[in-house]
Amino acid sequence: MLKVIGAGFPRTGTSSMKAALERLGFGPCHHMFDVGSDSDRARRWAPLAARDFEPDWEYVLEGFRSSVDWPAAFFWRELAEAYPEAKVVLTVRDPHSWIASMQTLIANGPARLQSEKLAPEMAGLVENMMTTRPLLERMIREGLGSDRAFGELLDEKDSIMAFERHVATVKESLPAERLLVFDVREGWEPLCRFLGVDVPAGEPFPHLNDSKVMQESIERLMQGENIGLPFHRTG
Repeated sequence: MLKVIGAGFPRTGTSSMKAALERLGFGPCHHMFDVGSDSDRARRWAPLAARDFEPDWEYVLEGFRSSVDWPAAFFWRELAEAYPEAKVVLTVRDPHSWIASMQTLIANGPARLQSEKLAPEMAGLVENMMTTRPLLERMIREGLGSDRAFGELLDEKDSIMAFERHVATVKESLPAERLLVFDVREGWEPLCRFLGVDVPAGEPFPHLNDSKVMQESIERLMQGENIGLPFHRTG
């Protein structure tokens, strides 16, 4: 059962949030990484590509106590209704740095996975991406208001407007006591205060949102190194 629901867009420090929530005892935390690395999880999410599909959230998110990033964050409203006791964290960042990070993710993720000869280690990731591709396309279409083909770079102006609309919608839809608007650069204090837990003594807040790490990880995977999925280390 979810205790914390992440409502922030991808590339808003969601991997940092995943690591932080798990450190604070709210793990396992669901992230897009779990969809890319687990074919069973990808199959559980795939039917949500249909707007009229009514999911069993306990089945879709079985085993997780928190969630961040898409696809779960795309369904923040539905999850907030399904888990009325759960708190919601809306991760935010400067919209211009956010779109730059999104473009980097697309260029070094979906675009390359579709255009280059891949090492055998990438086969599972590509298969899971294809399983959830209709859902990914729905999220891009409805979440970002984009009609770009999967793997194409986003329109910067329209995407920033969608980002700002999303932030405003979440803020106006939830009571203040249930929602934390959070920039991961703020560190442990506001997050721990909101969740009612102690700040980890002498431990820095995890900062894993590093586009350069993502690019280097994908490059190594393309060359056949078995290092695990890069999405685990980036937000």
